[in-house]
Amino acid sequence: MTLLLAGDIGGTKTILRLVEISDSSKLNTIFEETYHSGDFPDLVPIVQQFLVKANTPTPQKACFAIAGPVINNTAKLTNLVWFLDSDRLQKELNIGSVSLINDFAAIGYGIFGLEPQDLLTLQAGKLKPEAPVAIIGAGTGLGQGFLIKQGNHYQVFPSEGGHTDFAPRNELEFQLLKYLLDKHHIQRVSVERVVSGQGIVAIYQFLRDRKIAAESPEIAQIVRTWEQETGQPEKSVDPGAAIGKAALEKSDCLCEQTLQLFIDAYGAEAGNLALKLLPYGGLYIAGGIAPKILPLIQNSNFLLNFTQKGRMRPLLEEIPVYIILNPQVGLIGAALCAARL
Repeated sequence: MTLLLAGDIGGTKTILRLVEISDSSKLNTIFEETYHSGDFPDLVPIVQQFLVKANTPTPQKACFAIAGPVINNTAKLTNLVWFLDSDRLQKELNIGSVSLINDFAAIGYGIFGLEPQDLLTLQAGKLKPEAPVAIIGAGTGLGQGFLIKQGNHYQVFPSEGGHTDFAPRNELEFQLLKYLLDKHHIQRVSVERVVSGQGIVAIYQFLRDRKIAAESPEIAQIVRTWEQETGQPEKSVDPGAAIGKAALEKSDCLCEQTLQLFIDAYGAEAGNLALKLLPYGGLYIAGGIAPKILPLIQNSNFLLNFTQKGRMRPLLEEIPVYIILNPQVGLIGAALCAARL
């Protein structure tokens, strides 16, 4: 048995998990804790506190998934003053090997540690085990990445595909593009401004301001509060979650139309990624949003927009499409990545 430390390090919270891995590569969680990142000046004291509480021997290897870019095993977190360096962490924590990876790369590794119940198949397709694998995930932002098989393992490659241009396909989406350009006084709109948590709110504001449907007082109050708190480090409300919940409950027409437009754009962008990679090894939909609005995606035009690429439609209909239901796929990936050190 090898003792591993896996971490999911974000600007708001840090999740640490101590894992044993057997010779058959089966992961067994020993201990897990969640910490408020802002309460600590660095990752080191969090890990030290965690290991004391776990009361186990020091792990041999550690991998931390970081919410932000990782360059040469160093990372500066977006919403914290932390600067992480794997060599420093290795020395100060007395751990044999330490690796830092991007949080979306961790999801890529985590795919191979998921159980059948952790996945929902949207499109069975025709699986080709040697083909590339694609990942797309809308949450706070829009992550994209891919995996290529090299020998007996997959190499994970994160990307910044969420910052490519939003490509409207009909009159309503062209109006949305113009609305966002004018509202934010910008020269271009990234797809992340539409396909993400912030995108849900942006679409709602667009449909509201165009008076396409009437607002309900409850959702209006939440959105207004969020708008008034613009610029504050922490918000008291989550309008994206409220809009999604109202759409699920079919209690608000404006919210339902918002999610319909969001899901259409999500499916189209997933199809764009699939065209670039032809991931017959599977396209995995990650991120926090999809599992929360699962019935809406299943009963929507997501797959229609995914495959609606003209003469390329037959190719896309053969790509397996899955939704990841396990919210801790990144921690699983960090543990598997640590095992490979």
